Amino acid sequence: MTPTYKVTRARPSDPPRLPAIELAAARLLEGHAPESVLAVATDVEVLADAQRHGRLWVALAGDVPVGFAHLEVLEPAVAHLREIDVHPEHGRRQIGTRLIGAICEWAATAGYRSLTLTTFRDVQWNMPFYQRLGFEEIPPDELSPVLTAILSDEARRGLDPARRVAMRRRFTR
Repeated sequence: MTPTYKVTRARPSDPPRLPAIELAAARLLEGHAPESVLAVATDVEVLADAQRHGRLWVALAGDVPVGFAHLEVLEPAVAHLREIDVHPEHGRRQIGTRLIGAICEWAATAGYRSLTLTTFRDVQWNMPFYQRLGFEEIPPDELSPVLTAILSDEARRGLDPARRVAMRRRFTR
């Protein structure tokens, strides 16, 4: 039987369950990211803080989280997708699309001008996926200092800057 999925704001009990999802999803990026990046999950306290501040969504199969989206607000009027993951056992069921839809709806309703993210330029389920959902590449001369710092930190952690891209989806008011 195929589970029914629901996307909702994370509950206080969800953050401790999410690092396992992140690590399982990271395995899909073997060969694209160094092991040092693939083996590290977001700290539970960071996720708990995001949950308390209403910036963490989960995809539930029944009552069990199988995916999540974690937002940050790093600059005025711009929300940033820090992390989105779906456990591979639940992949290819539009869960990522539904998570993106939920956070975009929230960001637009909350008055943000755009939602930004960084991702792999050349991985099929990364940049092309986001393009299909209305995201566009941010030209290098339009990168904010915050996005420049995020990309620099990714390079410091071993991600090849030539393979990374910053993207945004704009919202009209």
